[in-house]
Amino acid sequence: MIKKTKALVLFIVMSLFIAKNASAEAIVDDFQVWGNITATGNFGAINPNNPDLKRFRWWMEGQGRFGNNASQFTQSLIRPGLGYAITDKMVAWVGYAWAPTAEPLARNPFNEHRLWEQVTWADNFPFGRLTLRSRFEQRFFDHDIPIPGPNPVGHRFRQLVKLAVPLTAIHPNLLFIIQDELFINMTTMHDGFVSRGFDQNRGFVGLGYKLTQYATLELGYMNQLINRPHSARPDQMMHNLSVNLLMNF
Repeated sequence: MIKKTKALVLFIVMSLFIAKNASAEAIVDDFQVWGNITATGNFGAINPNNPDLKRFRWWMEGQGRFGNNASQFTQSLIRPGLGYAITDKMVAWVGYAWAPTAEPLARNPFNEHRLWEQVTWADNFPFGRLTLRSRFEQRFFDHDIPIPGPNPVGHRFRQLVKLAVPLTAIHPNLLFIIQDELFINMTTMHDGFVSRGFDQNRGFVGLGYKLTQYATLELGYMNQLINRPHSARPDQMMHNLSVNLLMNF
């Protein structure tokens, strides 16, 4: 238990260290409000007599993000996917995502399309539930965005570590949530737009409440640091009020 807790703390500290040292330019701050609904489930209901169908999973996610001090639409995200449970704790996924984007993330509005592959792992421990998610993305942008670089596709790796600690002494349905996600661009599409190396970091701390056995509501603060190397634009730090409804059927 102590080793796993130390590993989580070490990952978060290293992520923040990388973010701090990879972004030495001036930083522009913004307050945003993010809303997210993610639902997952299996296909066992199609044929209850076939237990193998429960290993096949579905994923549907929708997000809305509002920036410029939460005064205007900034980004939305629709992310469907399909998965297969390798074990009771590990699931492999593939899917698609559509992310229309506007200010302050973008100077001019554009659409982004992504293919994504990921592996999720989760298990319960005496100190709480630990979740790991490793995701690869292939990013495609509107054709009217000039990308003179050698790579028309942006490849990105994301690593998330999340710990949910029960606060049963306060309430049986209450959780303390802490997580961090590190983003690394694996290719350069065009310096100043998507450059290889550290892309961003998202750290979250908040509370979760189990509404039912299938649904949990999470509310908290997310710090998002976006690195913009070789760009005329400054780095960005978003202070986000994050509201997440997570459903697992």
